[in-house]
Amino acid sequence: MQNPFKPGDKKTFSVVVTHADMAKLADELIHPVYSTFALTRDAEYSGRLFVLEMKEVGEEGVGTGITLKHLSPTLVGQEVTFTATLREVIKNEVITDFEAKVGHRLIAEGTQWQKIINKEKFDKLLELLE
Repeated sequence: MQNPFKPGDKKTFSVVVTHADMAKLADELIHPVYSTFALTRDAEYSGRLFVLEMKEVGEEGVGTGITLKHLSPTLVGQEVTFTATLREVIKNEVITDFEAKVGHRLIAEGTQWQKIINKEKFDKLLELLE
């Protein structure tokens, strides 16, 4: 694992909300807006942007936690911009805080944790679970 970053560094990416991102449970449409589930998935990716540059050959990032406060609805077709800010790196754990915005409107915020681990050891662990 390498770490070219310092606390406060930022990564940003954007997504456009699609029908596949709408709030559904048990295949039933609940609301025609960006679901908390899809929002959480995309928020996790914002932290992974750091991990992608930190992991080395033979390593992989694994999500270990996320907190998310969903503050405002987002309609299909709207663009959401995620900004992840590196809080700290503790050994192999990467901790980021994130914000998600539509324009200037804050729609979500939270914290995300990932660990960078040996891919071969992780694959062997998964085999034991089968």
